[in-house]
Amino acid sequence: MSLTDRAIAQIRELIRSGALPPGSKLPPEPELAAQLGLSRNLAREAVKALAVARVLEVRRGDGTYVTSLQPSLLLEGLGGAVELLQGDSTALQDLMETRRLLEPVATALAATRITDQQLAEVEWHLEAMRESRDDVERLNAHDAAFHRAVISATGNETLLTLLESISGRTLRARIWRGLADTQASDRTLAEHEAIFRALSARDTSLSQAAALLHVSNTEQWLRAHLRSEQALPWAMTAQE
Repeated sequence: MSLTDRAIAQIRELIRSGALPPGSKLPPEPELAAQLGLSRNLAREAVKALAVARVLEVRRGDGTYVTSLQPSLLLEGLGGAVELLQGDSTALQDLMETRRLLEPVATALAATRITDQQLAEVEWHLEAMRESRDDVERLNAHDAAFHRAVISATGNETLLTLLESISGRTLRARIWRGLADTQASDRTLAEHEAIFRALSARDTSLSQAAALLHVSNTEQWLRAHLRSEQALPWAMTAQE
């Protein structure tokens, strides 16, 4: 472990132990360095690294604070890492496999907790998907929002952040374009409708099965496409 890594570990231990709870202000740099037995340079480097990781927030002219430490904040970088993995066919298959392991169980959990208001939001995005079947970009946006609304109903922010990172907007757009090219989009819309009906019935087993069928079909389509050794049939823009 490098000296900087040790300095990072010391500050993280202060946070973990509760000595520096979320929202608290760190001592000034000279005082922090003395408290930890570090040089000021090491303390500065550790603070910078933890700021990049969203553990700390440096407010110019005010000081350095511990962030809220919410999962959505700490796991924010995962989505960026997933985007970088999408040029690797093995990594893509691993991502889809991970989604298949998590999303059906999460959907079953949502069936036990979803409110009428949350269910109405899911239905609204489903209807928007039906109306957008000829507009892949809009269809993709409502697809992502549909799944976000479902997973949000679990009340589990960590689960939501993980699943959103694994199946981010760029990957969804790529898959929808491929499905549209192969006339499989109607089938995929029907799978979303099955998920909604199962959630409406608050049926956990049926919700899990419907989500598993949907994710598995998408995964099988992707694997078949990658096995064919075709170039990915979609060009992504910076805005996507």
